[in-house]
Amino acid sequence: MSALDAAGQRAETLVEALPYIRRFSGKTVVVKYGGNALAGTSDHDALALFAEDIVMMRLVGMRPVVVHGGGPQISALMSRLGKSTEFVDGLRVTDAETVGIARMVLKGQVNPQLVAAINVHGNYAVGVSGVDGGLIRAEMRDPRLGFVGDVTAINPGVVEGLLDDEFVPVIATIGSDATGQAFNINADTVAGRIAEALGAEKLVYLTDIEGLRSRVEDPGSLIRQTTAAHLDELVADGTIGGGMIPKVASCQHAVRNGVRRAHILDGRIAHVLLLELFTDDGIGTMVVADDDADDVDDTAHETTARARAPSDVASPDPTPS
Repeated sequence: MSALDAAGQRAETLVEALPYIRRFSGKTVVVKYGGNALAGTSDHDALALFAEDIVMMRLVGMRPVVVHGGGPQISALMSRLGKSTEFVDGLRVTDAETVGIARMVLKGQVNPQLVAAINVHGNYAVGVSGVDGGLIRAEMRDPRLGFVGDVTAINPGVVEGLLDDEFVPVIATIGSDATGQAFNINADTVAGRIAEALGAEKLVYLTDIEGLRSRVEDPGSLIRQTTAAHLDELVADGTIGGGMIPKVASCQHAVRNGVRRAHILDGRIAHVLLLELFTDDGIGTMVVADDDADDVDDTAHETTARARAPSDVASPDPTPS
């Protein structure tokens, strides 16, 4: 390929992005960045690429909000400290010592890393936790899980104030109750609740899989578009389980409560956010509300890319292999 041809391709890509830039300018997009998105690549490269995507979104007029977990990092520190890790339905059993470890990792390690990576490109990111300004109020979910919290309320004013001042909020998912007791809260759940509170255009999950499959072992059964009701079926028959349950439940709740689209993307793909938001070639799984399955004409991206596999929604095969 000649230098002129390569330059032409780059120009075409920029032109392709124009309608999406116009559509999403001024829109809030909540991106959940999990530790598992780093699987298979170096932390430095993954963080740098992710930061570039977030800054690009910000510079073209979008209002990105980053919500992060840190499950693998918490597990790694627990292992070094000689503590075992137990999960129930994808939720970490959290005693008093473990919630302290979670706070240490999320607020002291992962949050500053993300903020610093974004701020390489300018003074854009501000790190907060759910404790700050009463952003995330929580209560104990189940005494058997210990200090694992359920979200009882979101104070969107904390995030909206940062967005209005043109900052990128980076949120660590530690919440507290009225007494100040801290709770470790599933980051997938928090991302969904924050997206709902902000009336977000999109909720995006970056993880270490390419999307949801109707047959777990078959890469060819990637579900490109689905509904919240279809996801109910996949959870009920066991196709979706384990750590994906909170993520899927959050997608369902979000699109049923005002968020227009939820996406599950492979965070190991370079610039996956830009590919999903600004090109015609959609990737991963997009979740829409139950009454919105046929209404995907609001962007060319959601019309052309998802139309490649219409049977994913029309005739799902929920039988696991």
